[in-house]
Amino acid sequence: MASKPAGRNDPVPIIVKKVTVVQGGHHGGAWKVAYADFVTAMMAFFLLLWLLGATTEDQRKGLADYFTPTLVKTKEQSAGSDGLLGGSSLTDVENYPHAMGQTGTKTLTVPRDMTGGPKEGAAKIKRIQERVSDAVAEEERLKRLMRQVRMIDTTTGIRIDLVDDANFSMFSLGTTVLTGDARGLLEVVAKAIAPEHGKITVRGHTDGLRYRDTRLVNNWSLSAGRAEATRQTLMRQGIGADRFRRIEGVADTEPLIRDDPTDPRNRRISISLEH
Repeated sequence: MASKPAGRNDPVPIIVKKVTVVQGGHHGGAWKVAYADFVTAMMAFFLLLWLLGATTEDQRKGLADYFTPTLVKTKEQSAGSDGLLGGSSLTDVENYPHAMGQTGTKTLTVPRDMTGGPKEGAAKIKRIQERVSDAVAEEERLKRLMRQVRMIDTTTGIRIDLVDDANFSMFSLGTTVLTGDARGLLEVVAKAIAPEHGKITVRGHTDGLRYRDTRLVNNWSLSAGRAEATRQTLMRQGIGADRFRRIEGVADTEPLIRDDPTDPRNRRISISLEH
C-alpha cells in the first residue's frame, strides 16, 4: 500500500454508482387499440366477401337499395329529357321540389319471390318503354314528342309526366282543349299502359299565370278540367272507366320550376299507374 506523501492530508475519493431500475410489465395500451381496429376491419372485409359469394344478384341489389340515400334533390330542367321516355332509373331520386301529392321515390328491399316494389316497378317501366318504342318507330313526329315524357318509379307504382315547354303545349292556352300533338301523345301512352294492371290517377298542373277574374275561372278549375279531359281521352283509347281511381287538379301549388312560377314547364299532366 502506497503511503501518502509527507505533509499532505488529501480526503479519500468517494465513488457514486447510479443505478437505473426499469420496472417490468406492459409498455402502454395504444397498440391494443390499433390491433382491435385492424381485426374489426378484417372481419368486416371477410363478411363482405362471404355476402358476395353467398347471395344472388337480386339479393345484392336489395342490399344496395337498402343503404341507398333517399334524400329528394331538386333539379331544374329535369323533366322533359332528351331521350325516348328518358326518365329516372329505379334508384334515382325524384326531381320534384314539393312532396305533397307527388309520391316520393324510395328504395325498398323486396323479399325473394314477392311482387311489387322496385323490382316490379323496373320491369313495368321496361315493358311500357318497349311498347312506346314500337308505337313510335315509324313516326318522327311522335319520336319528337317523346321528349315531353318522363317516367318515374315511385313507392306505389309508375308515374308518367307529360310536360309542356316553350315549343309544346298539351292544351290550348287557358283552355281544357287538347292540342293535336297531345292527343297523339296520349294515344301512345294509353296503348302502352292498357295491358298493365292497377288503378290510375290523373293529376293536372298549371303555371302561375293568373286570370283577371278568378270568380269565373281559375287555375284550380283549369287543372282539374285538364285532368278530366285527359281521362276522357284515355278512355276513348281503350282504358276502362273502372281503371281510374281519381282525378286531381292542384293548380300551380306544385311548380316544377320553383324560381319561376310562370315557366311553361310547370304545366304538366301526371298519370300514375299503381303496382
